[in-house]
Amino acid sequence: MERKEISTESPIGFFDSGVGGISVLKEAIKVMPNENYIYFGDSKNAPYGVKSTEEIAKLSFDIVENLLDKGVKGIVVACNTATSAAVAKLRIAYPDLPIVGIEPALKPAVESKKNGKIIIMATPVTLAEGKFNRLVQRLGGRREDDIVPLPCPGLMEFVERGEVEGEALELYLKERLNEYKDEEISSIVLGCTHYPFVKETIKKVVGNNVNIIDGSLGTSKEIRRRLEEKNLLNKSDKRGTVEIYNSLNNKMINLCKELLEK
Repeated sequence: MERKEISTESPIGFFDSGVGGISVLKEAIKVMPNENYIYFGDSKNAPYGVKSTEEIAKLSFDIVENLLDKGVKGIVVACNTATSAAVAKLRIAYPDLPIVGIEPALKPAVESKKNGKIIIMATPVTLAEGKFNRLVQRLGGRREDDIVPLPCPGLMEFVERGEVEGEALELYLKERLNEYKDEEISSIVLGCTHYPFVKETIKKVVGNNVNIIDGSLGTSKEIRRRLEEKNLLNKSDKRGTVEIYNSLNNKMINLCKELLEK
């Protein structure tokens, strides 16, 4: 099938294992309100965090092909797990396409002057990948001993069900963070794009003195920079459009729209 010709008005493609990447899309819309966007959530195959690297890479390539057929001018891999497993391979396969992934926002946590542990909440796959370990080695410096990876299997499923608050979620988070309740926590880094939607409940568990950080803004600025390099930024002064697709059903599309408005 012949692909659409790319122009400055072509949309930016976003994808995630489900609804979580909406947290990144929201930030991108703030940074580039006049751009057009296409978002694809792969809720049918969620969660990615328990799949093999090979499975995640295959799913990611299929989605990118789908987005390219829709005429996108750049891709944001709005999923930490897919970034860890596939973004390097995607860049090799599509060398001329601006592709930006997301990784745990460790740098601002490390640079914080606050004492205490830096807890990185993420899926088991994100934390097990070499990309994450290299990130810790590169940025950890003298604070590397403070950095604590915390696998959170099951947390993204709360968001996929639309449960972003409530007793069950609070209980889950207390159980995950219980080990650190008597320790000083400097920051919590949200290493999955689903997790910003439960930020308020995390605050209820750890208190308001802990910095809670995610990588959405940095990722949004990076796709803007890469599009600008290729003279592909939309010059229009009117607000852009957002198209949302999901591999599971219309219920998930509606949930994406609700989360986008939150």
